[in-house]
Amino acid sequence: MDMQIRLTQFSHGGGCGCKIAPGVLERILSKAAPALVPPQLLVGIETADDAAVYQVNDTQAIVATTDFFMPIVDDPFDFGAIAATNAISDVYAMGGQPLFALALVGMPVGKIPLETIRRILEGGESVCARAGIPIAGGHTIDSVEPIYGLVAIGLVDPRNLKRNAGAKPGDRLVLGKPLGVGIYSAALKKGRLDDAGYSAMIDSTTRLNTPGTALGRLESVHALTDVTGFGLLGHLLEICRGSGVRASLDWPAIPLLPGALELAREGFTTGASGRNFEGYGERVSLAAGRDESVRAVLTDPQTSGGLLVACDPSGVEEVLGVFRAQGFGHAAVVGTVEAGEPGVHVA
Repeated sequence: MDMQIRLTQFSHGGGCGCKIAPGVLERILSKAAPALVPPQLLVGIETADDAAVYQVNDTQAIVATTDFFMPIVDDPFDFGAIAATNAISDVYAMGGQPLFALALVGMPVGKIPLETIRRILEGGESVCARAGIPIAGGHTIDSVEPIYGLVAIGLVDPRNLKRNAGAKPGDRLVLGKPLGVGIYSAALKKGRLDDAGYSAMIDSTTRLNTPGTALGRLESVHALTDVTGFGLLGHLLEICRGSGVRASLDWPAIPLLPGALELAREGFTTGASGRNFEGYGERVSLAAGRDESVRAVLTDPQTSGGLLVACDPSGVEEVLGVFRAQGFGHAAVVGTVEAGEPGVHVA
């Protein structure tokens, strides 16, 4: 790669930090006209779930999702791999199995070398190969900023479908990946992320959330989602609203990328973190001693973040076993679900 070209120099925001702020998105969607909702549409936009699900017969439903964003890193292969992993994650987050993908490509042709664009696509192709699916087509445009992502199509048995609604009081919350991707990306842009930190970031963001398929088959799992642009607090609040419950997070138990908290204390945070809290902070309470850096971590946009599971206490060890068997050694119980008005307390 010609290091004179930095992919991140073309983008006003990177990764899932590009998402429209949750408060703004809520106002936009509240004005949307009522949509056609056939009975076969098992999951639509009603709880801001990870993907749409459409039933075709008693044992099969289509899982359909799309995700794309601007570069979060400068290495083109890594960017493509991160974007593809992030897009496919939504299929796993429904308890589904990926089937095939379509590529979404927008590039400033003439400003970025064609070989660089080719490497972005190769990064995405490498992840799809690991997921065992083909890229069966797609669409390309000449755009001002580099944009890459996928439409991901999967299948799920409707009996194994998991939503971001359905959590019950008493459930335990399990998080599959450590937090801190947005903090790392902010440090990377300022030249403060070392090689070990970069390797940890790539390992996390390109690790496919394959446990989701097995978790979908567990009766003890009541709700499932993945943690992306709205941060752990934002996506947990979606579970709370969809389920009509509250949640409590155990801050010391939450896994973090190495040094992420210290980097947050030094000010390496994204603008999306502040926008996230502005959008849903009124529903969050923090225990005494939880400073601004803790809030920054919990609102940090996670590009290709981990699965968040709400499960019966009797199923915790089985859920952790699924994660650990597939190489997710950071998976941990991070909180509990409680009865009450939707909201989150950070203990």
